[in-house]
Amino acid sequence: METQTYADKVLAEMLRLANVRFGNAIKGFWFYAPDDCPGCQDAITAGKYQGQDAVSLNTFIYRKTGILIGYFLCKRCAGQIFRAAQKQPMVETPLHGKIEENLIAAYQRHVGSLAA
Repeated sequence: METQTYADKVLAEMLRLANVRFGNAIKGFWFYAPDDCPGCQDAITAGKYQGQDAVSLNTFIYRKTGILIGYFLCKRCAGQIFRAAQKQPMVETPLHGKIEENLIAAYQRHVGSLAA
């Protein structure tokens, strides 16, 4: 299956699950499409997961707008978050804050470009 088609299907399922969990608080979704990681701005790179090449596909709810934002992380940032979660599950790291800040800024630029 083509990567974009697969990502679209996974994001649609993530949106469905978010709607089940959060109801009408989720108004829609947007995918951060640049090839750079919203955590470190390096190129998105695949890592290994159970011996297979894999990318880290994630979502973040921009609560102010109710938009579910999908994004990929590079293997370094994904690894950093996974290792932190193993030590302290459900605890956000400073990297989470940076990713969210960068995604919100990118989303606001996107919305601004539509209004122009």
